[in-house]
Amino acid sequence: MSSTHAHQGVIAQAACKEYVSISDILEIARQRDEAPLLIICDGITDPHNLGAIIRTCEAVGAHGVIIPKRRSAGLTATVAKASSGAVYHLAIARVTNLASTIEELKNAGVWIFAVSADGKSPLWESDLTGAAAFVIGSEGAGISRLVGEKCDLSIRIPMYGRISSLNASVSAAVVVYEAARQRTVND
Repeated sequence: MSSTHAHQGVIAQAACKEYVSISDILEIARQRDEAPLLIICDGITDPHNLGAIIRTCEAVGAHGVIIPKRRSAGLTATVAKASSGAVYHLAIARVTNLASTIEELKNAGVWIFAVSADGKSPLWESDLTGAAAFVIGSEGAGISRLVGEKCDLSIRIPMYGRISSLNASVSAAVVVYEAARQRTVND
C-alpha cells in the first residue's frame, strides 16, 4: 500500500476530509438564503470524474455533492487533486442508501432530476430555478433502476453531434451551470 516503502510498519487509509450530513448541506443553502442546488452521484467510481464534479459544483456555488458508500469513489487524495482543492470548500455527504436519501430530500422540498440520455424533457426547457438535485449516473450503467424510479423528472442534455453521450463530470457541469444561469436570469 505504501508507494514509498518507508512505512515503518504502520499505514492507514482515511478520507481527505470529513463527510457531512444531508441536513448540513440543506443548512448551508438556508444560511445563504438560496434554494438548494445539489449533485447526487450514482455509481461514479472514477476518482477523476468525482474530483471534476466537486470542482465544478464548488465553482458554480452549489451547496453540496452526495455520494453512496458503496460502488462509488470516496474522498481520496486523487479526488482532492482532481478537484484542484475544491473538495476542501464544498460539503460532501456519503450516504448508505441513495433511494432513501432522495426521499429525505423530497421531504425537504427538493426536486430530484435524473440526468439521462433518454430523459423526457430537454434541459433547456426544464425549470431548474427551485430546490434541485441532479442525479448523475455512471458512464457505463447510467442511473440505477431504483434511484431512477425515485426521481421526480428525467431530463436530457440535447446532443447535436454524432456522439450520443457526455462524460459524467461534463454532464454534471452542464446541468449545474444551466441551473445557475436560470437562477441568475430569474433573480
